[in-house]
Amino acid sequence: MDAPAKRNALSARLVGELADALTGCAKDPSVRAVVLSHTGTTFCAGADLKEPPNPYTFVALLRQIVEHPKPVVARVTGHVRAGGLGLLGACDIVVASTGSDFAFTEVRIGVAPAVISMPLVPRMTPRAAARYYLTGELFDADRAAAAGLITEAADDVDAALAPVLDGLRRASPQGLAESKKLLTVGVLDAFERYAEDLVQRSASLFVTAEAREGITAFLERRDASWVR
Repeated sequence: MDAPAKRNALSARLVGELADALTGCAKDPSVRAVVLSHTGTTFCAGADLKEPPNPYTFVALLRQIVEHPKPVVARVTGHVRAGGLGLLGACDIVVASTGSDFAFTEVRIGVAPAVISMPLVPRMTPRAAARYYLTGELFDADRAAAAGLITEAADDVDAALAPVLDGLRRASPQGLAESKKLLTVGVLDAFERYAEDLVQRSASLFVTAEAREGITAFLERRDASWVR
């Protein structure tokens, strides 16, 4: 992701570009795996509140990552917020630097991590999901690994990824695709069962007075009216 000036926020354009890149990788027989990385100090700041993507398009992107015939590996060396955590949940393997940090910030602007729950809830431990969903607090890479959000926290991300990528290069394309299907059954089941309801729920939350206040407060860099 290469929109550092916007902290790689998920705009309609960025979501479309990611989808196109993933489609190209799926069709390219020379690609054994996909590495999702970023420029700048933020992996992804979540949805672009000024130019948000269509929620159905974002759901389609998350599902595309989960269903991709090749493993998708996230390389994280920075901040991850809100919808960016959904990208991590959809990926098969996630390695983050120990300097990375994470937060489900939705609750602090009057909405909820609805759509991204589909890839995240099946992967995270219930107690960790409850804590971080409800508090919106910042947590580090070690806690993210303990929660099941990421695979590994590492001082040197590239060194940690080296054996992973070597293993993927040595695996057969058919073996990778079929093994991935075994691992994503639960996540895809969540998409089948809950996608429409969660898209509608998310859309309804964003138009409430409370969400408008929360988003305005965020853009104005002040506390929302409900903060005590």
